[in-house]
Amino acid sequence: MTELQMGLIGLGATAVVGVLAYNKWQEHRQRKLAESLLKPHHEDVLLGERPKAAPAPAERGEPEFRGEAPETARERREPVFVDPNPTIAADDVATARPQDDMPQAPAFTAPVAPVAPPPAAPTPAVADEAPDLPAVDLPAELLDPRLEYIATMELVEPVSALQILHSQRAALVRINKPVHWIGFNERSREWQRLGLDGDIAVRRLRVGLQLVNRLGPVSDGEVMIFANAMQALADELMAVADMPPSNVLEQAAEIDRFCAAVDLEIGLNLVSRGGAFSGTKIRALAEAAGMVLGSDGLFTRYDDSGRAQFSLQNYESTRFSADALRTLTTHGLTFLLDVPRVDHGERVFQQMSEIAKRFADTLQGALVDDNRQPLSESQLDHIRREFIGKPQATMASFGLAAGSPQALRLFS
Repeated sequence: MTELQMGLIGLGATAVVGVLAYNKWQEHRQRKLAESLLKPHHEDVLLGERPKAAPAPAERGEPEFRGEAPETARERREPVFVDPNPTIAADDVATARPQDDMPQAPAFTAPVAPVAPPPAAPTPAVADEAPDLPAVDLPAELLDPRLEYIATMELVEPVSALQILHSQRAALVRINKPVHWIGFNERSREWQRLGLDGDIAVRRLRVGLQLVNRLGPVSDGEVMIFANAMQALADELMAVADMPPSNVLEQAAEIDRFCAAVDLEIGLNLVSRGGAFSGTKIRALAEAAGMVLGSDGLFTRYDDSGRAQFSLQNYESTRFSADALRTLTTHGLTFLLDVPRVDHGERVFQQMSEIAKRFADTLQGALVDDNRQPLSESQLDHIRREFIGKPQATMASFGLAAGSPQALRLFS
């Protein structure tokens, strides 16, 4: 064997040993990175002890408010009026289902102040690759660990938000619950929602699967799809997906029972006493009251922040539209207030009642309940206190104010 051959053999052996040593070093480095990310830095809000959940309304002998199957559309709730004045003859008022006493917040409820989200996991210390990121709490208005199942990812290098959003779209489209994407904008030093209308590069990512909406609680299959998609995304981004290993189905069921107890929609009906209402007069009155006609066929009044307060719809089947109102006539209108989605509901209901009375005076109509029985001032006051004030107080005791961003997500 020549010296050249011996030299080549020696170089080859040296290269093999070098590759094996490099692979071993990389394996050790990645293990350290994973242990740093997976090590718990705080008490898990979903695993912490909590008192036993309150029984469902049916177990307490109380009526349930969500009787629909999860996939059915939500119907308007119709409460039975309990007349505070025995001299007044009235059976039903407004539009929500009956209840004796507004149930208390369920056993898993937090104090009056909303539960703070868990602190963000620190960035793993990887030498010469990325500096430590600042610790900035994720606002509960964006993601709430009580209401969403949150995957946490810390990336070594910034990644385009558009790339992140498109990565698992095909898998997540099979989920029948909203998925919220939140990233930390290092320029503004704030957490923000990621959307297709703007592209930023992020290294801190939080993705939340909403546990409940008006279609009901999340299913086991949806949780599995979400978890698998987050793991696939983490593999693609060379990150580690940290997800709380709790029983999210039980948590979702408890939240859904709580939502069912306060999910009310109040309606005031205005019917004609003789001739039909003219569409042009309806539009003039609605616009004078600050209401705007939308593509959903409703006139809606908004507050200064752009949040819907109450709406007006046709009592008959024809939907309102700019063209239809020119020739439309109807024998009834309905004013609607979505209780959990409206801030300061009692005050807004008072405003809606005053506008409905002005409509009645101008159109020569009468305010009635669903049985076409006239609504008196005492009945309107009872609706305001019992079917708006009490449910919203119950929501506040849970740290979930009516009309808050969390409430708008839950009751959607």
